[in-house]
Amino acid sequence: MNVDRERLREDVERNAEFGHVETDEGRGRTNRPGTEANRRARAFLVERLEDAGLEVRIDSVGNVVGRWVPASADPDARPVAAGSHLDSVPEGGIFDGPLGVYGALEAVRTMRELGIEPERPLVVVSFTEEEGGRFGSGMLGSSVAAGRRSVEEALALEDGEGTTLEDALEGIGFRGEGRLNAAGWDAWLELHVEQGERLESVGVPVGIVTDITGITHCAVTIEGEANHAGATPMGERTDALAAASEFVRDVERAAEETVASESEGAVATVGRLSMGPNATNVVPGRVECGVDVRDVDHGVMDRLVGRARGSLARLERSRGVECALDREFDVEPASMAPRCRTAAREAAKADGITAMEMYSGAAHDTMRVARVTDAGLLFAPSREGISHNPREWTDWDDCATATGVLAGALARLAGAAPETEDRGS
Repeated sequence: MNVDRERLREDVERNAEFGHVETDEGRGRTNRPGTEANRRARAFLVERLEDAGLEVRIDSVGNVVGRWVPASADPDARPVAAGSHLDSVPEGGIFDGPLGVYGALEAVRTMRELGIEPERPLVVVSFTEEEGGRFGSGMLGSSVAAGRRSVEEALALEDGEGTTLEDALEGIGFRGEGRLNAAGWDAWLELHVEQGERLESVGVPVGIVTDITGITHCAVTIEGEANHAGATPMGERTDALAAASEFVRDVERAAEETVASESEGAVATVGRLSMGPNATNVVPGRVECGVDVRDVDHGVMDRLVGRARGSLARLERSRGVECALDREFDVEPASMAPRCRTAAREAAKADGITAMEMYSGAAHDTMRVARVTDAGLLFAPSREGISHNPREWTDWDDCATATGVLAGALARLAGAAPETEDRGS
């Protein structure tokens, strides 16, 4: 399954132009849903899908779908789908998302050019708003496709300026019709950059994901009493920020102990803090924190949240503050389907490529799709593990290698495994 490396590179590099940002190092882009950059990226994808002979449609929340029904396939059979997303974080890299979209397209083009005859149609998908940079908390298009969120609910989501997703999509001409239904797919595969260093550290070009981490976001409030920084004795203060500093360390310690005793992939982060009145000469009276908890075991996540609650209860007793924790976002871990993992392993083996099984510490659209059909996720190496950053980089040879494995896996899932060459000589 030798894909066209240069064609894949040209597609990804062309997509990088849409929302390009000047940086001192690397190549950056900002591509948020409903913007002009997003419109251009979508229009280019539609053009490339049509050039490859795929039938294109846009659903009501802007998911872009290209469908290939070869003569060998039953047009009524449940298709095999692959893809990712085109949107980015602000000043993100050029591979996160687009490699999966254009890798899926390149896989289909390669199968066509090699004369492979699938028994099922194949579908290339670009989901709307995976990153959550403008509307909602992420994985928006895939959550609608998986039936976890209604079309109406999604379209009503607003950005920080009060613009709805519906208006944003209408404004760029990508508010389509109907709902993409992931439950109607026979299987799904996504290719993504790893966003970590495990593949690079062992020199392996392809990762086959076993599980995708779950994610919990907690909103924490710590209420003390704002007072004069000079006139309030140290023993008479109810300092919300001092209490918050203990909370931050408690959360970190809980994760460290969990890694040592229970789950090596567990992480917990206090990534957001805001305080008031936020003046140098005032004892802080209120702190708001954002907590991120992740693991491939939902029970571990529950216990880490429990440790956070326990920390807040202790602070109420020891410091006299009032605390609240709202678990406002919770996505359970997702296991990848054995047959999708097997198809990827067989494809790698057939091409003489070493692949490594691993878990994903980042969320992906695949975890939504995995709720309604068999799903798999492949990784290509990330240089130094850097992502969501203009320095994000995956060598083009690694992009092509991983795309080749994707193509071979899709062919197997679609009932058309290519003949393996005799590599004995």
